[in-house]
Amino acid sequence: MIAQTFHAGQHIEGFEVPIHGSLGSPLLLGGAPRGLAIVNGTLAAAVGLGLQQWLAGLLLWAVGHSVAVMAARRDPSFAPVLLRHIRQKGYFAC
Repeated sequence: MIAQTFHAGQHIEGFEVPIHGSLGSPLLLGGAPRGLAIVNGTLAAAVGLGLQQWLAGLLLWAVGHSVAVMAARRDPSFAPVLLRHIRQKGYFAC
């Protein structure tokens, strides 16, 4: 019996599985992160329909979605990073 050592990056015969690219890509809705787009649309619909401020709701949706799309172009996973940043306490915080 011969012992073989395998280094990182080496292919082992029979242990390779192709992974589809969509498994690693973020879920985007209209170019914005899915959760953020849904919250933004719901908030804009509440303002537009509930408060009957159509122009304000449309403006809120357009600005919010545009900002989310620009941030997602820069970093597609900015939403989870932002949430983690908000939850994390500062070093010198009480």
